[in-house]
Amino acid sequence: MTKYIVVSGGVVSGIGKGVIASSTGLLLKTIGLKVTSIKIDPYMNIDAGTMRPQEHGEVYVLNDGGEVDLDLGNYERYLNVTLSRDNNITTGKIYREVIEKERRGEYLGKTVQIVPHITTAIQEWIERVAKVPVDETGEEPDVCIVELGGTVGDIESAPFVEAMRQFQFRVGYKNFALIHVSLVPDLHGEQKTKPTQTTVHSLRGLGLLPDLIACRLLHQEPVSASTKEKISMFCHVAPEQVFGVHDLESVYHVPLLLQSQGIIEYLRKRLDLGSINVPQKAAQVGLDLEKRWHDMCNGQARLFDSVHIVLVGKYTDLKDSYMSVIKSLEHSAFRVRRKLKVTWVESSNLEPETQETKPAQYHDAWRAVVGASGILVPGAFGNRGTEGMMMAIKYAREQQIPFLGICMGFQLAVVEWARNVLNIPGATSEEFNPKTEHPAIVFMPEISRTHMGGTMRLGLRPTVFEDGTESWSKVRKLYAGAPKIWERHRHRYEVNPEWVEKLVASGLNFCGKDEKGERMQILELPDHPYFVGLQAHPEFCTRPLNPSPPFLGFVAAAAGPSVLAAEMAQQLAHFKPPHPEEAMVAEASLRREDAPPIVNGST
Repeated sequence: MTKYIVVSGGVVSGIGKGVIASSTGLLLKTIGLKVTSIKIDPYMNIDAGTMRPQEHGEVYVLNDGGEVDLDLGNYERYLNVTLSRDNNITTGKIYREVIEKERRGEYLGKTVQIVPHITTAIQEWIERVAKVPVDETGEEPDVCIVELGGTVGDIESAPFVEAMRQFQFRVGYKNFALIHVSLVPDLHGEQKTKPTQTTVHSLRGLGLLPDLIACRLLHQEPVSASTKEKISMFCHVAPEQVFGVHDLESVYHVPLLLQSQGIIEYLRKRLDLGSINVPQKAAQVGLDLEKRWHDMCNGQARLFDSVHIVLVGKYTDLKDSYMSVIKSLEHSAFRVRRKLKVTWVESSNLEPETQETKPAQYHDAWRAVVGASGILVPGAFGNRGTEGMMMAIKYAREQQIPFLGICMGFQLAVVEWARNVLNIPGATSEEFNPKTEHPAIVFMPEISRTHMGGTMRLGLRPTVFEDGTESWSKVRKLYAGAPKIWERHRHRYEVNPEWVEKLVASGLNFCGKDEKGERMQILELPDHPYFVGLQAHPEFCTRPLNPSPPFLGFVAAAAGPSVLAAEMAQQLAHFKPPHPEEAMVAEASLRREDAPPIVNGST
């Protein structure tokens, strides 16, 4: 029987439920268990694909093309698993499934209601997805972590809370545990427990009793013994069921903090984890994972040299908009043993108009760019700020500064080259000017022009390196010299096939293409310290102990040529792709280039 651990939140949203859920899953993996995760988002959207980055944060893309909540990125990174779109449940998905059943007459004329039909659909969805293998063992998971998004007491969360109340009896006491994460504010040096008492009282009134209470403190002081005792007394839990999560040097230290407070020992007893048969090989893999994670965190604390990366983006007012990009940089910095310093530059601040209207922001932005060890231009949508991005790309190209362009950053590198090397001043993208006479970037022919949700080129796709690139391509060496690689995509536009010949003739190398050789997917300049662009989003496949190769090369190049050379040699010998080859081939067989677009999760 699968064990279920539900993680809920109280007082306010966004206090770190995802990191606590991921950290708990990681610790369970260190004792040899197979772990999967599900995120419940109580919004009406079918998925996160149409949400504004400034409002919701990053849209995370999965192998199967699912556009999901960014917390699934935490799960994949911490647990080293490959999830599907079904691992992200939304109100929209559940209601659509129930309404479609009603339209087909599957409820036999009954009145369809929130209880029992919606709540039953939620429980059935969780049970179904919890049994799907997500790691390289190909076996059914032992434990499923279910994160309930939002805050207990919200109207939109009510059906999911009720579903979890019923679910605890459906699966049985020994197979269900609840971790409730609550904010413990600090007022003038005193840790206040009343908000936690109130939210736990509300939770108990809804029929759920927390097994563990995670006290989230938004500062570096740990939870005090008196605070634990007070919460224990007034929330009807034993003192060992209360643990604190304060701000740490990095989120990667959270598993160690939870481990030190005995969370695994408690869950081992509460869920009878000893009854699960753990093979000797799995137990050893878990021990190795624990040691490597400790070594990573301890090594991070001893770093002295730093590397300065400037991120030139459009959504810099909400840092979660580039969550996976930052994680990729962090993982790469761990590998090259450098402290990561990231400067965020709003791309529009680099443009001449800003010099006239906001001179301070203009000069600060350019001061950051010219002082960078590496310049990164990530993905984005729309025209705003793109001229500033191209100015940063031009500076990196001409001044021999390591550069990495992702998705739009890749496309803008092509436009910048066309304008300044091919001398076509009017070159642009059809995304910015659909009627342009000089379309270096064009709308992909198979993409829907009327529906936005789930209609882009999405999910895991292959890229084939050109013959001869093994001798000079830094990117290929970072992928251990593989002739074919797999990364996740999310885009509607591509390099104009009619322009490829003249771009290549002028010196722009497209070293990686799709399997048909028609779509340009990686560009690289051989005579540059590191000038690389990818149409894919390699940040979605990074892991703390296995950094994304293009990001690793970028950070290594920013740290110095000798560091890059050492990492390329290391990758050639030891790189392991995050996706098993058979899984990648299976994904490819399900998604042909000539297949109809995925709309709202179905073809």
